[in-house]
Order: sequence, then C-alpha cells, then structure tokens
Amino acid sequence: MEWEKLGKIFDTAEHGLIFAQSPQTLVFDNFVRVYFSTRVQDDGKYLSHIAFVDFDKSFTHIINRSTNMVIPLGELGCFDEHGIFPMNVVRRGEVIYGFISGWTRRRSVSVDTGIGLAVSTDKGETFERLGNGPILTSSLYEPNLVGDPFVLHMNDKFHMWYIYGTGWRVYEGNAQPDRTYKIGHAVSDDGVNWEKSNRQLIDDKFVDESQALPTVAYFNNKYHMFFCYRQSSDFRTNSTRAYRLGYAYSIDLINWVRNDDDSGIDISAGSWDSDMMCYPHLFSVDNQMYLLYNGNEFGKHGFGIARLKESL
Repeated sequence: MEWEKLGKIFDTAEHGLIFAQSPQTLVFDNFVRVYFSTRVQDDGKYLSHIAFVDFDKSFTHIINRSTNMVIPLGELGCFDEHGIFPMNVVRRGEVIYGFISGWTRRRSVSVDTGIGLAVSTDKGETFERLGNGPILTSSLYEPNLVGDPFVLHMNDKFHMWYIYGTGWRVYEGNAQPDRTYKIGHAVSDDGVNWEKSNRQLIDDKFVDESQALPTVAYFNNKYHMFFCYRQSSDFRTNSTRAYRLGYAYSIDLINWVRNDDDSGIDISAGSWDSDMMCYPHLFSVDNQMYLLYNGNEFGKHGFGIARLKESL
C-alpha cells in the first residue's frame, strides 16, 4: 500500500482543547463526522470526554463542532466513571450504535477498562447508554482490562476487535506498574451479547509488546487491519519505544498475517508525528480509503489524515 499524508487536519490549540485522541468517523452524504476523546482536569487527574467535529469531504474545512455533551460519563462506581476513550460508531438503519471504552481509576494499578454500548436516535449528536454496565469486560481467560472496540456488521453478524490486558508489571526504574495488552476478537448477533475467541490475533513483534486500537476494512479482496504497538515500558518520552502503526491482513477474519513493512506509512521527521503514530482509524468516502491517526504525545496536539493512493 502507498499512503499520501495530507497533514494534521485538527489542531487542539486552535480549538482550546488539550487532547483529541482516537478519531473515529461517521460518514454522511455531504460531510464526515469525526468523534474523538478530549480531556478535562479533575483534582489534578484527567477525565476523558467524547466530542466531535464535522468536516467537508475534502477534509480541508470544518463545518461544525459539538457544543453539547455527546455522552455523559458513567455513574459513581461504574466502568466508565472516569472517562470514555475511545468511542467507535456503527450505523444500523436510523439508529447509531456507539461502542464505548470506559475507564475507571484503581488503587493498585492506574486504571481498569470495559466496553459498553450506547445508542443515538438524533443522527449521532448525542448518545444514551443501554445500561450502566459493560457488554464486554475481563473474564476467565482475559483477566485484566478490556477496551478499544472497533466493530463491523457483516453477514448478519457483529464483529468486534478489541484489546485485552495480559498483565501489569513494575519495570526497573518505574514507580508504578505498566500494562501489556493484545488484540482479540468477538462476535455477536445483536451487538449486546458477545462470544470471545479467547486468543491473541496478531503475533508479537518483540517481548512485552503492547498492541492497541485495531481498525479493519475490506478492500482488494482481503481484510486489512491497522493497529498501533509499543514497548510496555519507557514509552511515554522515549520515541524509539513509542507507538508505531502496525499492519496485518486476513482472508477469513480468523487467521491474520502480520507484515508491518507493508503498511506503507511511518513517522515523519521534524513533523507533528515525528516521535509517535497511534490510534489509527480506517474508513472510506466516495470509493477512496483514508486513515486517521494521532501523532506525538498520544494525540495531545490533534489528529491527521492520510489517503490511499489507489481508488477502491
């Protein structure tokens, strides 16, 4: 694949925000809505909220921004009490499903996460949870956090790719434990009740690799997955250990072949994405495939877009 980077299309500084993480799209006839997770401070710690911005189809002009709360944070003690990051949306007729990754703080480790479901009946302006609990969470074979949902509806089945934690560890030189996570897969008939495959989908590139935010699209007769990966320690300020984009493909949605060299995209020297590329999102508009992603500092400065050089 060959991608053409079109640059950063949303700058947080220009809009008075401090983060715009994990951009995810909802395509309309005349514009593209991009949901993202931004942050506010609470008692010196961050709370993550969902917002959106609407672009024209050239991604050169912003035509609207959310002003109301897209979805409130969860209630006291719930899985999404302290943040939602990210939210992936799926159109189902007149209803839009929002699969939310909820965060809650813990004492022994920094966070726990689970995946919930909300719905919108006003064209994605606002969402309301089906209930206060998660639809996918830790389990016997995935005992740690579960999050980062990406969902497609194909052949009367919902397919979800997500991440699950394999453990926490205090690395040398660290005061607090860091987590490691991998990409998993689950299927559902209704989007609420899920059956996990309970296996790691993508092979590791190195020991203690963390894999995050899978996104999948079908074109050129196979399924393509982009995701981001990093070392599980010393990744926040060490660019050689920070997030990069990974790539895998599949014919049957079961077996995936990883080949990061075929992704066709990498960091750019001296740019907003020179140290890190993370949180990718594949989507198509008018027979053209695009890739949204965050750059340095985990999306602190906004998000950018790349266009596949070939048409679908």
